[in-house]
Amino acid sequence: MVRRVSSRVYLALVFLFLYAPIAVLMIFSFNSARSRGVWGGFTLDWYAQLFRDRQIMSSLYYTIACAVLASVFATVLGTVAAIGLSGMRGLPRALTAQLVYLPMINPDIVMGLSLMLLFISIKIPLGFLSMLLAHITFCLPFVILSVLPKLKQTQAELYDAALDLGATPLVAYGKVIIPQIRPGIITGFLLAFTMSIDDFVVSFFTTGNGVTNVAITIYAMARRGMNPKINALLTIMFAGVIFLLFIANRRTADAKTRR
Repeated sequence: MVRRVSSRVYLALVFLFLYAPIAVLMIFSFNSARSRGVWGGFTLDWYAQLFRDRQIMSSLYYTIACAVLASVFATVLGTVAAIGLSGMRGLPRALTAQLVYLPMINPDIVMGLSLMLLFISIKIPLGFLSMLLAHITFCLPFVILSVLPKLKQTQAELYDAALDLGATPLVAYGKVIIPQIRPGIITGFLLAFTMSIDDFVVSFFTTGNGVTNVAITIYAMARRGMNPKINALLTIMFAGVIFLLFIANRRTADAKTRR
């Protein structure tokens, strides 16, 4: 009994430590006072000012556009790479798996600087395209590692059975394998989307003049003092991520119910 109570208290403290700062940020996005230590009353004025701020709206547009495009490309490429990796055996598979892990443990500043030098050397101008390519690069491993466990759970005989029944390899993957690994694909997409929105260091090195994402804008504004409009923006973004997770979990639960 004591062990059960202590474990629940510990779990509650962990969640409090994780989510209390977010709760404070959301509460003060409705604070009429600019001070973060004084409650001046409830207001929606910061949200109204947020949507009138061209700099923030521009950075939000680039952030969402880059996150959506990077997630789509990374999900497609990562799923194909995971299928190829699952078919490899022996030393080539081990070496390839280590190369997949490397970008995840590599410091962001190393990846950002190396990608910037690469884009400059191959004459790709720094801007939205370079930032998009950089985001696709560091999102790929998260998709691959999300899809691989689902591929391991899928019976290899299903693909062979589809071929024996007359399906082409493309149809066999599209009609048999992809539905089996769909939860991993969705998870990889959501991880890629979240990582792209959250990134600062790689974006800072690979973007150019006139193209900034939310992280870079917040960094620039924080150097002059935190603006309450940022609280409103982050509250909206957090609510959007929670909504996406709810949809993904609901779809997964519905799929399990149908099965």
